[in-house]
Amino acid sequence: MVADDGADGGDGGDAGVGHEREAEREGEIPASNETVIDRLAETGVDEMDRGAPALFLSALSAGLDIGFGPLLVAVVTTLTVAGGDPVVDRLYVGAAYSVGFVFVVLGGSELFTEHTSLAVVPVLDDRAGLGDLGRLWSLVYAGNVVGGVAFAVFVVWFAPAYGLASTASFAELAEPFLDQPTAVLFAGAVLTGWMMGLLAWLVAAADSTIARVVFVVLVTGAIGFAHLPHSIAGNVEVLAATLADPDIGVAEYVRFMALTTAGNVGGGAVFVALLKYGFVLGTVEGEP
Repeated sequence: MVADDGADGGDGGDAGVGHEREAEREGEIPASNETVIDRLAETGVDEMDRGAPALFLSALSAGLDIGFGPLLVAVVTTLTVAGGDPVVDRLYVGAAYSVGFVFVVLGGSELFTEHTSLAVVPVLDDRAGLGDLGRLWSLVYAGNVVGGVAFAVFVVWFAPAYGLASTASFAELAEPFLDQPTAVLFAGAVLTGWMMGLLAWLVAAADSTIARVVFVVLVTGAIGFAHLPHSIAGNVEVLAATLADPDIGVAEYVRFMALTTAGNVGGGAVFVALLKYGFVLGTVEGEP
């Protein structure tokens, strides 16, 4: 029976695959794993082909925009009444934290923790080299950090002056990060990178804006709810605390950034890019 179907014409099989891919694009059926890998690889290559000024400015925009999440969290923390339900308070914090990520991901600007998995896929797929990956990571990370620094400097002055958030709320947000032992902070950053890698996968699999919004809110809201360390959003949180509280030193800020950046890279690259690419590749045509 299978041989007879093939004898009717190889074009029939190709047409079937074509119809399936078209249905995936139109959202009639969920995107397959192979389709998601292809989308990630194509996106990664497109980003690597962009000029350095464009990449840096896009990353700078993301570093600024993501600051709205920590700002709103500081507002929520300021308004929270002592003795309230901690679970409800954390839900508010998680929802506020996700706002900055919605601005960044739906706005299409470059976020370093998305590229810890997304940009690795074209390298694994032999569509780009390690030099391309290093260039992309360097430009995006630098732009994100510079944007976050600018936002933190502004918000530490503006929020208390405008009555949005207290100065103490910034230190309160950063304190759980700064009190963690090195191994624990790094492990938390790995989890965050892992979740951000999964977010990049889910966004690539989604075929509607509503689905993308839901995924962004769920994943980043969970990161905010658990108060896991994110190198780019945390850049705003910890630097704002450093500027607002004289008891917090620059060395603590640098330690936070080094550990969370390394952890985020490891989580996204290993637990999402490598593992998912490996198991998807292993299911296609019996490839090793």
